[in-house]
Amino acid sequence: MGMRKESILYTVTPSDPSGHRMTIQLLIQKPSSTGQVLSLPAWIPGSYLIRDFSRQIEQISATCRNRPVALRKTGDHTWRCAPVTGPLLVEYTVYAWDLSVRGAHVDERHAFFNGTSVFLCVQGQEALPCHVKLCPPPHARNWKVYTSLPEAAGHADAAPRHGFGMYRAPDYDALIDHPVEMGTPQVARFRVHGAPHELVFTGVIPNLDLQRIAVDVRRICSTQISFFEPDTHTAPFLDSADRYVFMTTVTDNGYGGLEHRASTALMASRRDLPTVGRTDTGEGYQTFLGLVSHEYFHTWNVKRIKPAAFAPYNLTRSTPTTLLWVFEGFTSYYDDLMLLRAGVITEADYLRMVGKTISSVHSAPGRFKQSVAESSFDAWTRYYKQDENSPNALVSYYTKGSLVALGLDITLRQATDGRRSLDDVMHLLWERYGRDFYQGGGKGVPEKALPGLIREATGIDVSSFIERYVMGREDVPLDTLLAHQGIALSWKPTNNLPSLQARIKVEQGESKLATVYEGGAAHQAGLSAGDTLIALDGLRVSDAASLNQLLAAYQPGDVVQAHVFRRDELRVFSLTLAAPPESECVLTRIEPAPGTQ
Repeated sequence: MGMRKESILYTVTPSDPSGHRMTIQLLIQKPSSTGQVLSLPAWIPGSYLIRDFSRQIEQISATCRNRPVALRKTGDHTWRCAPVTGPLLVEYTVYAWDLSVRGAHVDERHAFFNGTSVFLCVQGQEALPCHVKLCPPPHARNWKVYTSLPEAAGHADAAPRHGFGMYRAPDYDALIDHPVEMGTPQVARFRVHGAPHELVFTGVIPNLDLQRIAVDVRRICSTQISFFEPDTHTAPFLDSADRYVFMTTVTDNGYGGLEHRASTALMASRRDLPTVGRTDTGEGYQTFLGLVSHEYFHTWNVKRIKPAAFAPYNLTRSTPTTLLWVFEGFTSYYDDLMLLRAGVITEADYLRMVGKTISSVHSAPGRFKQSVAESSFDAWTRYYKQDENSPNALVSYYTKGSLVALGLDITLRQATDGRRSLDDVMHLLWERYGRDFYQGGGKGVPEKALPGLIREATGIDVSSFIERYVMGREDVPLDTLLAHQGIALSWKPTNNLPSLQARIKVEQGESKLATVYEGGAAHQAGLSAGDTLIALDGLRVSDAASLNQLLAAYQPGDVVQAHVFRRDELRVFSLTLAAPPESECVLTRIEPAPGTQ
């Protein structure tokens, strides 16, 4: 069987690994008779910032029957070809040196790309099937392909499993939702409720304990599948692929994730991953498992249950929604909760994680200036463009959104004597908006639907709660709510040293003020973010250790002379040291949870 003539064909080759370049050929069988328009997405779903991926296209040209075709750029992300009567072949080069989960990265050891970085969209033909021929780089030795993009079964050039050759997608939207990893990574496989999963780790990772990771991740996946489909235990991604792929790029200090319909791209720190022979579960490994849990939960909540503003995505411009507190915040609540339910962490671990989130939210004065609904809407222009003042001006829809979810969950459990919870809300959202998203036309959750949906799922009116803690800027009263669950919330200082009430970071041997907290000691003294702190009372400050050593000699209320460089100018400020803030939230089980006695 050959390729259907009405499909779009892409050929992708990491042609210059040393120069970090990919060559892409795009064959359009029936281009528009008025001149074919091509475009590249301006952003990638899950990362709410205009990325301008088109800036990495270095060269582009077009031909028809081996004759040049005029092609000109018509916008930031668009091109137009002159009208032709025959198949149109477009060839272009993409510079791929973005070591992140969002873009494309190629060198002599591996190639990774998201479709939004490399696949030009054929305007007017987005609904057509797409075929992708993946080719190895010139030097490849034993390279394999890892992707959830299905092989083009029946095609003459169909790729074997994990091999180079032809792959397929039903349309452009699906095409760009299956990232690709090529190379020689470390790989583990497991099945959950019959669904195949792959763990792919790229990077130098000595003695990686793949077996342990596979056991723990399998438990997480099993718990989440059973949560959403307690009767059928059907994995959601089987509507798009025959397996789920975790693609992890490992670096010295990387962290991040980006969800896709049947896979996820992750970045992890080498030090967070377990090695053979170690049996402890450190906080770093728990952080990695939390990231895995977060992105896997997105397979339901974001990739299928999604805001109406994202159904469908408009990848040409920013698409604000006030609901990211639901889609990222609820996911951030359930990611650690699923670790607990899966049994890969203890309750003490879980309470420590929740306490850390509470501490993070309460450390930022910006929570009194911006609601999580506003934070959601402003993701494009503020949350993803943070600067030194952001803690004073913003709140995170991830972290405060997770506290809103926690507060809602406890509120619903209290109001129904444990008969209903936020779980019931997620089940309703899945049934109504998610389960058949890719088969049934894909409708999203309306902007103002949550209070009604929660009432429908639980019988409880939470409109006042949402007005105060989602639309408003009040702190969720977790001390009171958690007490009803037998958990005490308390605060303690992280150390006993007097405080500058500023965040310090060391860069190239210099101690810089990264953030000066509004109303704090440094702010009142006149210090600013970006200042380089060089001395207190004439004694040198070189790093965090030397600063702490100096502060240990003082008491809260003492006045010190702070010498700083602001740009290349020496300044001196009188600073009154503050008491060590009680900034660390501690959660402690004081009595059994309701219903466990």
